[in-house]
Amino acid sequence: MTAALVRYEVEGARAAITLDSQHNRNALSRQLVGELFAALEQAEADPGVRVVALLAAGPVFCSGADLSEATADGMEEGALRIVALQRFILAMSKPVVTRVHGAVRAGGIGIVASSDVVVASDDATFALTEVKLGLAAAIISLTVHARMSPRAAALTTLGGQVFDGAQAAAYGLVTEAVPTLALTPRIVEVCLELATGSPQGLRESKAILNRDLIARIDERGAEMAALSARLFASDEARAAMTAFLNRKK
Repeated sequence: MTAALVRYEVEGARAAITLDSQHNRNALSRQLVGELFAALEQAEADPGVRVVALLAAGPVFCSGADLSEATADGMEEGALRIVALQRFILAMSKPVVTRVHGAVRAGGIGIVASSDVVVASDDATFALTEVKLGLAAAIISLTVHARMSPRAAALTTLGGQVFDGAQAAAYGLVTEAVPTLALTPRIVEVCLELATGSPQGLRESKAILNRDLIARIDERGAEMAALSARLFASDEARAAMTAFLNRKK
């Protein structure tokens, strides 16, 4: 039996969903995305849950796409799954509060941008590394570019450079950055605050906040997934990803 890559726990009005695929730095493999979807659906269906905390085990929040899968077959199906994941997080009736520590890259940043509230450690690291691999931040641009200021989006998307949690907060990608020791207490505090809202109030308020983002995904999601798949299949990107995977061995 394959070990689970996502843990689900409920404490009071909070559902905690933890990415736990540490062998590949919580990469967005087919299995992890499928289990994450199932956990989010479980939280959405539970009338006792009012807020969802999205967490990660190990030193890395999420390293982005699982490149071992990306080079093995076509990517459009996987890209569409990430588009659907971003949409589902936005469309849930319950706020999603994400705790970010360590590194978060590429598709992981799409999860961050889809979340309603994000608290990051000030020394967390972010990077839109697609440009370095002959790719583009296509499917996650649907949410990331809506969260960040235009100038910050241009700098980080074109440069692919690493930026920290404090910069991510200044850019608008995360809600706030705090010292590492304060990260978990702050997440608990935010979840307790949000859980005081009524289910109807939370649902309708979130729908108002996210309706433009959801419309953007519905309008351009398929186009961005097709672009992502085309770039992944290109000779330039395959050569860059192969070199990257070889460097990691």
